[in-house]
Amino acid sequence: MKKEYIVDTPRMPVSWREETKAHKFCPGCGHGLILKALGQAIDELGIQDRIVFVCDIGCCLLAWDLFNTDGVQTHHGRAVPVATGVKRANPDSICIAYMGDGGGYAIGAQHLVNATARNERITVLLANNTNYAMTGGQMAPTTLIGQKTETCPYGRSIEQHGEPTRGPEMVAAIAGHGAYVARGTVSQMNQLKKQIKTALQTQLDGSGFSFVEALATCPTNWRTNAHETWQFLNNNMGAYFQTGEFKKPEEQEV
Repeated sequence: MKKEYIVDTPRMPVSWREETKAHKFCPGCGHGLILKALGQAIDELGIQDRIVFVCDIGCCLLAWDLFNTDGVQTHHGRAVPVATGVKRANPDSICIAYMGDGGGYAIGAQHLVNATARNERITVLLANNTNYAMTGGQMAPTTLIGQKTETCPYGRSIEQHGEPTRGPEMVAAIAGHGAYVARGTVSQMNQLKKQIKTALQTQLDGSGFSFVEALATCPTNWRTNAHETWQFLNNNMGAYFQTGEFKKPEEQEV
C-alpha cells in the first residue's frame, strides 16, 4: 500500500502547501519565478485568506489554479477592471491583477491608465517578456529595438513601430498620492519579492494604487539557450528597462 506524506516546512509556502504541483509554463519561463515571489510575499504577510487572484488571458492564465486562494480568469486585457470591481464590492479583499505586457500595455492599456488615475486600491503585477508569448511570439509593446519576432522578422524599428513601452515610468507619472510603482527582474528574486511585498502592503494600508513590472524570460519564443536567455534578460532588457522603485508612498508630500 502506497503511503503519502505531507511535509510541513518553513520553505514551503502556506498557499502552496495543501496541493504542491509543477507549473504549466515552458521550461525557462519567467512566470514561474514571478509567481514564486508572489506566493512567498503573500505567505510572509499572512493574507492568503483575503486574496483574490485575477489573471488575464495569455501565458499568465496558466496560473489560474496555482494558488490556494480565491481567483477569477478574465477576458484579455480586463484583469484590472475586474480586480477593481471585486475590491470596490469587498474592500477587505486583497486584489491582485496578474497579466503580461500585451494585456497591460496594449489591449488593456486604457484600464491600466484609468485605474492608476483613480488611484484604485488594487495591486497590478505585470510580466514583461517583450513578446506575445502564448500566440507564437509576436511583437508586443515592450519588444526591444532590433528584436526579431513573428510580426517584425527584420527587427523592431523606431520608424515603423515606435519605441518600446516603459510601463512603470508611465504609471508613476499618472499615479496619485500614496501609490507604489516599481520594476523588478527574475534575475534578482530577493529584490522582486520585496517589491511585490511592498505593493501588497500598500494595498493593505489603503494608501493607493500599487504596480510592479517584472522583467521575465521567454526562451521558447526568443529561441535562446540558457546562457543566451540570461544574457538577453540582464544585458538587453536591463539596459533599456531600469529596475528599481519609481514611486513610494512615504516619499510623497500631502
